[in-house]
Amino acid sequence: MSGSLPAAEFQAIVRVAHELADISGPVILKHFRKAVPVENKAAGGAFDPVTKADRGAEKAIVQALAAKMPNDGVIGEEFGTKAGTSPYQWVIDPIDRTRSFIIGSPLWGTLIGVLRDARPFFGLMDQPFTGERFWSGDRASYHSVGGGRPQRLKTRPCANLEDAVLASTHPDLFEGDKQIGALNRVKATARLTRYGGDCYNYCLLAAGFIDLVLETNLKPYDIVALIPIIERAGGRITTWSGGDPASGGDIIACGDARLHEAVLTLINNV
Repeated sequence: MSGSLPAAEFQAIVRVAHELADISGPVILKHFRKAVPVENKAAGGAFDPVTKADRGAEKAIVQALAAKMPNDGVIGEEFGTKAGTSPYQWVIDPIDRTRSFIIGSPLWGTLIGVLRDARPFFGLMDQPFTGERFWSGDRASYHSVGGGRPQRLKTRPCANLEDAVLASTHPDLFEGDKQIGALNRVKATARLTRYGGDCYNYCLLAAGFIDLVLETNLKPYDIVALIPIIERAGGRITTWSGGDPASGGDIIACGDARLHEAVLTLINNV
């Protein structure tokens, strides 16, 4: 929450974040469902795709930030870190889930997060193809479609894993006995497990359609923007050890704090 921060300053950050999404969306969409070249950033047989849509969108965001918030720092997936002199850092993932983007699936989004004194402060997820946008306010989170009237987000109550909908990106991203064992124990009890979705899963949790998201090996730009959206919709998000999720790692998000506590116990019960 903004705490003692003047309301005008908080609203300026919200306004700029929406402007950045408005700028980046057209840059991305001109390449979506087109024959765009794909590079592989990974080595050793892994696949981590990047396109000129990723790089073009991040470049446009960083250039706009330099004009609108010149004292703020930037952490971007594609171009790294730019130091600032203010308490704020903007954490940017221009296309979260480029793998979906390159096959024409709309299950990707632009993540724009803000850290204040290294703590998640504001977050926005934009999907320009569907026109959906999710973001955190001062004390609540919101969703809009096509720039329409914002609707307040609220997680749903779900205390028991037996009643829960579990979402995760893909089981192949769970590595080693600890991660694989944790996933297997959780999905064996959950009512329904769905794979795919990435940033969409977290936003649908905030909207009350998913109860639990379990992920591994995330980077800060994968998660910072999503933390305030979930928390201000009533959810709980931590690492698997119950710690601060802002640096990424293995992440658990739940719409109900009771479910979060139960799943933490289950995944750490080795």
